[in-house]
Amino acid sequence: MTQAQQTTEQAIFAGGCFWCTEAVMLRVRGVQRVESGYIGGQRPNPSYEQVCTGVTGHAEAVRVTFDPSQVTYRDLLHIFFGTHDPTTLNRQGADRGTQYRSALFPLTDVQRAEAQAVMEELNASTFGGSIVTSIEDASEFYVAEDDHQDYYANNPQNPYCGAVVGPKVAKLRQNYAQFLSE
Repeated sequence: MTQAQQTTEQAIFAGGCFWCTEAVMLRVRGVQRVESGYIGGQRPNPSYEQVCTGVTGHAEAVRVTFDPSQVTYRDLLHIFFGTHDPTTLNRQGADRGTQYRSALFPLTDVQRAEAQAVMEELNASTFGGSIVTSIEDASEFYVAEDDHQDYYANNPQNPYCGAVVGPKVAKLRQNYAQFLSE
C-alpha cells in the first residue's frame, strides 16, 4: 500500500435513534461515511416500520467508516458515550423499546477490548448511573431506507431534529470541539 492510499476502519454504534448518532458522527474529523441502518435482529432486510415495532430485535444503528490516523475508535467511543445517555435501558428520551437500545457491535477483538475498557473507565468516573450499553456480536448490518440517510441535514424543519438531534450535535460541539471536521 502506498502512502497515497488511505486505510479506513469501520465501527457500528447504536445510541437510540440513528438520526442522532448519524448527525454527531458526520461532524467528526476523519469520519468519511456514516450509514444509518439496522443490526442485531432476526428478520432479514427489515424495514423501518418493522424495526419500529420492536419485534424484529434490531437496533437503530450507524456504520461509521473512518480514518484511524485522524480519529481513533477510542475517540469515537468517547464521543458516542458523551452525546447520548448510556444509562437508560432500551430508551433514549421519549424513544422506548429495544430498537433504541444503547449498544456497541465491535467488528474486531481489538474493538471489543477497547469498548470494554472505555466502559469501565467511564462507569467508574463519569456517569451518575451505571452504563447499560450492551456489547453485542456484530451480525448483518442492513442499510436503512434512503430517507433515513443524512436525515438531520435533509429535514431541519422536523421538530424532532430541533428538539432531540440538535442538542446532541451541540454536545459534540461543546465537549469535543477538538474532533470537529467543520
